Amino acid sequence: MNAYATPSPLRLMLFVDAQNAYRGARGSFFRNDAPAAAGQFDPMELGKVIESRGGPSGAACVLKAVRIYTGRPDATKDPSTYAAHMRQCAAWEAGGAAVIWRSLRYPRGWPGERAQEKGVDVALAIDFVTLAVAEEFDVGVIMSTDNDFAPALEFVQRRYRGVRYVAVAGWQGSRQRGNRQIYTRSDGVWRHWLTRQDYDAVADWTAYGRRRSANESRTLGQ
Repeated sequence: MNAYATPSPLRLMLFVDAQNAYRGARGSFFRNDAPAAAGQFDPMELGKVIESRGGPSGAACVLKAVRIYTGRPDATKDPSTYAAHMRQCAAWEAGGAAVIWRSLRYPRGWPGERAQEKGVDVALAIDFVTLAVAEEFDVGVIMSTDNDFAPALEFVQRRYRGVRYVAVAGWQGSRQRGNRQIYTRSDGVWRHWLTRQDYDAVADWTAYGRRRSANESRTLGQ
């Protein structure tokens, strides 16, 4: 191999905790009374933004895959929310993202009590480790501020130090400046703080709660 040859780009895979990323964007960039679409994002465009940041020491990256993890409403209990969810998932998949879902759990007090996600973060963590072991990526990025992902990040970083690089990403907004809580204890895990400008570049203003014609724009106001 030529010692001066340009190294191949690192294969980057993005793992997105959909609910955490959505709520993080709303909390960082919008008022509490903002419309429901405020905080939505296009996962593939998000992947391209993170791809553009590169890997460790400025190494070039190429986006291999985006995997987005979400809770799925029950079609019989909450058909309207289920329909909106399915339209959003269809848009994600049409854009090229892989959607991994787990059924929501409905408490006895529903609808007075909110349905809850169960197993979504576990599914993401398992896939993150499994795909690292299978050598499916060189750089793995988890888009979430949930500290529960720390063990998965630490395992991959410790076992594959210098071979598999890991990172976390989150929104950097005015409400988070004093509370930068993307956290892992492992050395070598770096952070991608995404700004309002980054959010605007990936925002998805589609009103999934209603059917839209094929030629309607996904950009607010158009």
